[in-house]
Amino acid sequence: MRFIDLSMPLDDVIPVDPPFLRPRIEYKDHQAGLADMNAMYGIRPDQLPDGQGLAAETVTITTHAGTHVDAPWHYHPTMNGGECAWTIDEVPLDWFFRPGVKLDLRHLPSGHLVTPADIDAELERIGYRLQPLDIVLAHTVAADAYGRDDYIDTGIGFGRDATLHLTGQGVRVVGTDAWGWDLPVSINRRVFEETGDPSVVWEGHKAGAEVGYCQIEKLQHLDQVPATGFTVACFPTKVRGASAGWTRAVALIDD
Repeated sequence: MRFIDLSMPLDDVIPVDPPFLRPRIEYKDHQAGLADMNAMYGIRPDQLPDGQGLAAETVTITTHAGTHVDAPWHYHPTMNGGECAWTIDEVPLDWFFRPGVKLDLRHLPSGHLVTPADIDAELERIGYRLQPLDIVLAHTVAADAYGRDDYIDTGIGFGRDATLHLTGQGVRVVGTDAWGWDLPVSINRRVFEETGDPSVVWEGHKAGAEVGYCQIEKLQHLDQVPATGFTVACFPTKVRGASAGWTRAVALIDD
């Protein structure tokens, strides 16, 4: 079995979030960690192997940093016609270990709003019919923008119609290599300003008020994954009452 890492590193160097959402990481090396060892155990540096303590990091972070899973609570207070929306610690675990399906949508330009027809055309191309609880991953133009300053402004978006097209077939976990499931914020804002229509803002996310689902954002290495024939493991961190949880998403392929 091959394991393909679908997650990006969590770091404070590569610009994958707006400045106010980027994590802050304080690195403490083995010398700096000597004081902690002394505070915990009363042990002196000369009593430790090579006079070295323990390395550690302190992280200030949002639950939406790095590769993460959004819970229905992120989108709206209710789901499924009025039920209280699940937080990330309430979503069924069996959603996150399921057969994967990759939609290669890199031919769609940045700023394109994905339609049900776009989804169906790709499914027809790969010869696959979606099954309930399949995990659907979108490979988009955002993949090539990783590491560039315009990453968060690059990508296609899944609006209300496309999202409900997937959830209507029993899909409950979707994913994208873009910063978000919807259109990039800068593009989405321009559409709103041009149309004056508030329903275009975050319409894919807000579709979760109608059918509860989860989305994985900021995936990587989808170019190494086949269209079908793999399993996705993407268990989210159990953060009490949270709108999202970080994940080390992995594709498992039988060789």
